[in-house]
Amino acid sequence: MSVDLLQAERPLFSYPQFKSRNEKAAPFLPMSRQEMQKLGWDSCDIILVVGDAYVDHPSFGMAVIGRTLEAQGYRVGIIAQPDWQSKDAFMTLGKPNLFFGVSAGNMDSMINRYTAERRMRHDDAYTPNNEGGKRPDRAVLVYTQRCKEAYKSVPVVIGGIEASLRRIAHYDYWSDKVRRSVILDAKADILLYGNAERPLLEVAHRLSQGEAISDLTEIRGTAILVKEALPEWDGIDSRKVDQLGKIDPIINPYADINVACATQKLADQSDSDSAQVITIQPEAYRPAKKKPWEKTYIQLPSYEQVSRDKILYAHASRVMHQETNPGCARALAQYHGERLVWINPPAYPLTTEEIDTVFGLPYQRIPHPAYGDAKIPAYDMIRFSINIMRGCFGGCTFCSITEHEGRVIQSRSEDSIIKEIETIRDKVPGFTGVISDLGGPTANMYRLKCKSPKAEQTCRRLSCVFPDICHHMNTDHEHTINLYRRARKLSGIKKILIASGVRYDIAVEDPRYVKELVEHHVGGYLKIAPEHTEKGPLDKMMKPTMSSYEAFKNMFEKYSKAAGKKQYLIPYFISAHPGTTDQDMINLALWLKSNNFKLDQVQNFYPSPLANATTMYHTEKNPLHKIAKDSEEVITAKGGRQRKIHKAILRYHAPENWPLIRETLKKLGLARKLIGTGPNHLVPPESRNEKQGKIAKVSNKPARNAVTRFTGSAQFKNATGNAKQEKSAAAKLGSSKPVKLEKKAGNTGGKAKPDKAFKFKGQKKK
Repeated sequence: MSVDLLQAERPLFSYPQFKSRNEKAAPFLPMSRQEMQKLGWDSCDIILVVGDAYVDHPSFGMAVIGRTLEAQGYRVGIIAQPDWQSKDAFMTLGKPNLFFGVSAGNMDSMINRYTAERRMRHDDAYTPNNEGGKRPDRAVLVYTQRCKEAYKSVPVVIGGIEASLRRIAHYDYWSDKVRRSVILDAKADILLYGNAERPLLEVAHRLSQGEAISDLTEIRGTAILVKEALPEWDGIDSRKVDQLGKIDPIINPYADINVACATQKLADQSDSDSAQVITIQPEAYRPAKKKPWEKTYIQLPSYEQVSRDKILYAHASRVMHQETNPGCARALAQYHGERLVWINPPAYPLTTEEIDTVFGLPYQRIPHPAYGDAKIPAYDMIRFSINIMRGCFGGCTFCSITEHEGRVIQSRSEDSIIKEIETIRDKVPGFTGVISDLGGPTANMYRLKCKSPKAEQTCRRLSCVFPDICHHMNTDHEHTINLYRRARKLSGIKKILIASGVRYDIAVEDPRYVKELVEHHVGGYLKIAPEHTEKGPLDKMMKPTMSSYEAFKNMFEKYSKAAGKKQYLIPYFISAHPGTTDQDMINLALWLKSNNFKLDQVQNFYPSPLANATTMYHTEKNPLHKIAKDSEEVITAKGGRQRKIHKAILRYHAPENWPLIRETLKKLGLARKLIGTGPNHLVPPESRNEKQGKIAKVSNKPARNAVTRFTGSAQFKNATGNAKQEKSAAAKLGSSKPVKLEKKAGNTGGKAKPDKAFKFKGQKKK
């Protein structure tokens, strides 16, 4: 058995119970004074302020944090979606004994509020009745300031996805400028990044023991403000680490291993010397050699430098992404004026036993009773789903999971997952026997990890699967297959669906998994994410080529046919991603047409803080390679018109997009080749109706629907096609069931709107 080198010094729940309390868990964490009185509380030790409605479910971050603190004996209250116009709402539960914990919620408040085109949304899936406007923009800043106004002396600890992705100077898409670290703008006392159970319990314990918040300086997974570097830490200028594009080489994980054992050496000597006197002497004491990353920090360019110099911004981003492995990451330091933002190395991942305990806490798995019968869409989507793991080693540049949850997969035990399925079956209202998902950020990374513990500890690769799957990576899906089979055998379970995205380049490495998935766990449609068809943008995304997609597609169709099932792949695509040219988009549209795909909904690339693709968008440089003034330029679709063109090309079949597409084809010199009425043409010539200002009707010719990144398969449930056409399409596909077709333009009620259930979700989004 291999030794796990990514383990913390002490187990997660090894701290003594606060005040030796052994109180029974609260039915719900209290949201009012009346609830506190029923529990016999005169005050809360910790009050959590959150931008989401309070749903006591392990898919909602603040419920996890609250229950984890409660398990250690702390009395925890929640102020959910408070009125931020004054401090009054933040005084509802009184003054906390230890600290306020502030989070924007499961989603970044800006992504939650605005579309990729910076238009305001008018709904919010994490709010009762899907009502928009119940949380402020930049919620972490606003909530923290109100907490300080309410009780100036109480420390404020910030965390969650919004704070986590803003821990250093970062490009802000909504203001189109580089902003300071959120810990400065919010005036918080400490920032926790990542899932944060481990640093949170250490912070709570040390504060409860009387330590000052200013003394908590070296806790992993935290960021703090200091005047100068911490004592006894050695500093390195970031330009020494990333000089002319050269990142420190990966340390040889076997460098300190003496391959030939002492017995073998003696045997070798005995072969050469017939008789030899051996004197045994005690080995001289040698102090343990310091690892090159221990007590070492990297000095990044200052906020002032990166805000005015895009080359330095790309350089700082490149260095930061190299320091995300808990096993070998160094601390980061970045001056903002005279204050130094100090970011400690990431917290160690939870062990299987620890994550089992976290998911096994007494969640009610329903919204707080205060909401009555109000529907909370985000809860409705996940109430029958189960998160089986955390983290993702895919490294997709447009995704922030790695920056938040890390690359190391943290998997629950099979027993823990089965127990949760039984809990849903026995206790959750409305359960019909169908588990909607067994997944996480990715469906098929459960218990996959590096085969070499030493390599895992020291590796600085951005992805374990790009450009090729690392030879150290285990791709055996046996654990996942066994989990699926055991779950299916449970009494009262009719179907186990897999709704999380499948990483198909890993899946094809184990055809047994594809067969198991196709035969038992696809509900007609399966989501996968090729994202694009062209090498240029795929390389910038760090995604596999279409050959992997084709290999998976062939397996999927083969096993579907063998099982006698009509099942379809639903591919995701991104438009306007950095590195994408107009020609790339045309080629993607031609691929879609040749495969008879029509995209029902489209959304452009959304630059989220800290993502590598966001660095490309802002700097037009490629941080995946060396950074210099003359280094690779990244073509980026900026400005409303260019992004609109890319979005229009993906919906080549929609008449309202034809004028823009024709204009682009003429610009590329492709008008004669791709404008016409033939099967190889992309769009028809301008019609008489168009010249008269009329929009042609969308063709009702049957076609396969597909979706793009940030939209979901819920569109298939909502589509209202003509019944006769649906039966006709089904007959062509050899099915007895009608095939849902895309809505007609006249029935959409206006511009298509992406399904909110598939937006970025703090933790668990791929």
